[in-house]
Amino acid sequence: MKVGIFAKTFDGTNPRIVLSAVAAAGFRVAQFNMACSGLPSMPAAIPNDVSDAIKGATHAAGVEIAALSGTYNMIHPDLAKRTHGHACLEVLAASASALPTKLITLCTGTRDPDDQWRWSADNDTRDAWRDLLLSMETAVEIADKYDIFLGIEPELANVVNSAEKARRLIDEIGSPRLKIVLDPANLFEAASVDRQRYIVSTAIELLADRIAMGHAKDRTPTGDFTTAGNGIHDYHHYISCLKAVAFNGPLVTHGLAASEAPGVAAFLYRALDEAGIEAP
Repeated sequence: MKVGIFAKTFDGTNPRIVLSAVAAAGFRVAQFNMACSGLPSMPAAIPNDVSDAIKGATHAAGVEIAALSGTYNMIHPDLAKRTHGHACLEVLAASASALPTKLITLCTGTRDPDDQWRWSADNDTRDAWRDLLLSMETAVEIADKYDIFLGIEPELANVVNSAEKARRLIDEIGSPRLKIVLDPANLFEAASVDRQRYIVSTAIELLADRIAMGHAKDRTPTGDFTTAGNGIHDYHHYISCLKAVAFNGPLVTHGLAASEAPGVAAFLYRALDEAGIEAP
């Protein structure tokens, strides 16, 4: 497993500067956001020189791009906003085909009209699931066209809020283009160690054939998010479960300050070593 970080953790709109900071903090891979190139995260257009600059920056810094962030609200109550998101996804997909990554990460969405990471009771309705299927079918058509993959992440605030719903979506869509980004801290809030271990191991077993990336952040005892290594999450168990299903993709941290990045890199390398995994 290669240890990585969200590129957006570091300030800057020049990919060479941002990815150099990624490398200096001890990371080998990055989940890239177009904001790191001075564009919106979901741009309406990506000039060729921007793609060229990103490719050049990866070589100069020695950092791989594990994925592009492509999050938009896939079940937004306003159809026009969903349609706009699909159009921007196609722009990213066309760019990804020219970059050293084939994975775009998505947000399965919420009925909340203002915040794609905030829960709405309407997320559990049949209409919300129907709209997710329609949006995902459009996304898969784009993925097929550009030969890329789509990473969905079970997230408590979204319509896909469990490993079980992620499996259901994969099975109903029936496309090999759908992959999983697994963040254990998004599967529970406040939970005992035994309970979180059960949730994490069950999720990994259920989704093992589709996991393309692991995420790494943490939870406090009261359920708030915190930096990886600063909370109650059992990282030895998490990484051991990934190892047991032969996962060898990137482990990418986020939700931290740039000043914390070197310490988190050291923590994750230690956790891999303790699980008997040699990080390249």
